[in-house]
Amino acid sequence: MDNMFSVEGRIAVVTGGLGQLGTQFSKSLAEAGAKVAIFSRRPFSAAQVAEKFPGLEDRIRIYEASVTDKEALQAATDELIADWGVPHILVNNAGIDSKPDGAADQNAPFEEYPQKYWDEIIDTNLTGVMLTSQVVGTKMAEKERGSIINVGSMYGMVSPNQALYAYRLERDGVPFVKAVSYAASKSGLLNLTRYLATYWAPKKVRCNIVSFGGVKTGSYDKEFIDAFLERVPLGRQAEVDEYNGVIRFLASDASSYMTGSNVVVDGGFTSW
Repeated sequence: MDNMFSVEGRIAVVTGGLGQLGTQFSKSLAEAGAKVAIFSRRPFSAAQVAEKFPGLEDRIRIYEASVTDKEALQAATDELIADWGVPHILVNNAGIDSKPDGAADQNAPFEEYPQKYWDEIIDTNLTGVMLTSQVVGTKMAEKERGSIINVGSMYGMVSPNQALYAYRLERDGVPFVKAVSYAASKSGLLNLTRYLATYWAPKKVRCNIVSFGGVKTGSYDKEFIDAFLERVPLGRQAEVDEYNGVIRFLASDASSYMTGSNVVVDGGFTSW
């Protein structure tokens, strides 16, 4: 049974692998014996890798490539294949959202929401997954094997509850609206996942999505957290390493008959 969950000797690409969750996914896969190629839009030295991933320097490498730049993705993938070989696993983790403490127009009412923020978020969260899957997934399909794991969100399944942010108007005197672009990008990712799952099934490339809930970061207002947790049946946010198991599962042969699936890990938020 243990061997079913093994990723020993496999090659994984993790986009956004230096971020909060990406770091966890990269570390978890490398600790399990995989070789992990992090596609990052910012350069990262070998010394920085050693500091961030102590003891895993021989299993983690950084390749500079933005998910919105197909030429850079192609160059990074070619370099990776020359170094280690064709990937077995692709974790499309890179993503952005409007910041709760960002410029007021990032969280403006829908009627006034600027297109530039829509474009930025859709380009990274949806187009970026398409481009990365196109480049890396094509190489997997040529080998007739592979697992693509798209990182989604509960907000790809349900609309953000604006009541969670109502305290901001009362406190700050300025309306705060959770923007449309993040939810739209993650819901689009659901059907992109199904498309790739059916398209590449004859080539034995699987594609699934994980829809995550809130993660404990310490960066949100207490008022928001209190209101949010009232709507989570488990009554808490996820710990930063608590999603590693489902990534390992989908990367391994334990999920060999799964494709086109949406695995919901949200503490029960979407259950009521």
